Amino acid sequence: CTHYIFIIVIAVNSTLLSINAGDYIFYTDWAWTSFVVFSISQTLMLVVGAVYYLTYTGVPGTATYYALIMTVYTWIAKGAWFSLGYPYDFIVTPVWLPSAMPLDLVYWATKKNKHSLILFGGVLVGMSLPLFNMVNLITVADPLETAFKYPRPTLPPYMTPIEPQVGKFYNSPVALGAGAGAVLSVTMAALGCKLTTW
Repeated sequence: CTHYIFIIVIAVNSTLLSINAGDYIFYTDWAWTSFVVFSISQTLMLVVGAVYYLTYTGVPGTATYYALIMTVYTWIAKGAWFSLGYPYDFIVTPVWLPSAMPLDLVYWATKKNKHSLILFGGVLVGMSLPLFNMVNLITVADPLETAFKYPRPTLPPYMTPIEPQVGKFYNSPVALGAGAGAVLSVTMAALGCKLTTW
């Protein structure tokens, strides 16, 4: 019972983190920086929960199922924002499913080898999630336009959206997010495996 409660808690936390990840729209001047930070956070949140769930059940496919739980919870949260009058693409739901699939494939292909899951699975998730997220962002409304059209009533003056300095800090947020995510995801995948030995 403790294991399943843990899975639910992580999935709920993933949803809450996703709501924060949508806020990059209002940090327009730091849009690319926010994208890198939130891509890494999404990667780590996915990896630790999915690997834990996968190694606990021992059934390839459960990592993808875990990502599906995260996605469904987040879409429900989007509905709450929509009811408040914000556009439905205000909260950008991260694309977890395609990044969780390599975990299941690695686990299945290596005949449930945990070390391969940690190394190969972690790297694949870390490298793929920022890429899928950027493709996802291309399909939503322009962040700057959305920020000006739907200002927060409680937004302090110093956080008022301004013209973004694209490329000022990072020329390639996808590459930076993928590089950092690939390294950190291995550590979090190892933590996910360790949690099954409670």
